[in-house]
Amino acid sequence: MADRRYKPLTEINITNLVDVTMVLLIIFMITAPLIHSGIDVNLPGVQSEATTVREGILITYSIDGRLFIDGNLVVEPEFERTLIKHWVQTGKKPVLLSADKNIDYGRIIKLIDRIKSIGVTELGLIVETERSKK
Repeated sequence: MADRRYKPLTEINITNLVDVTMVLLIIFMITAPLIHSGIDVNLPGVQSEATTVREGILITYSIDGRLFIDGNLVVEPEFERTLIKHWVQTGKKPVLLSADKNIDYGRIIKLIDRIKSIGVTELGLIVETERSKK
C-alpha cells in the first residue's frame, strides 16, 4: 500500500468571515439611524394620531433645563449658534422639539421663539400618543 502523506493546507478560506462581517455591517447600518439619544424626557400625551416625521434635527429640552441637539449637550449661550450651524449643515431639515411635559409653558414658548428667530420655518413638537404608552 502506498504511503499517503497529507500536506498542510497553506491557504486560509475567509469566505465565511467576510459573509458574517457583511451581515453584521448591514445590521448596524439599518439599526444605527433608528437609535436616537437616550435622554429621558417625559413627553405629553395626546389621543389623536400624531403625524410622524422621519428626518430632522431633534432638539431635546430636559426637565432640568439642559438643551440637546441630536443628543449632544449644548450650553445655553451657544444654543442659537450651534443650531444654525447644524441646521445649515443638514440642508435645513425640519426641527423637532421634544420637551418634558412638566416644563413651564412659558419656557417652552421662549425656546420656540429662539428657534424661530434663527430662520427655522418647519418646527414640529414631539408628543407621545396614548396608544404608544400602553
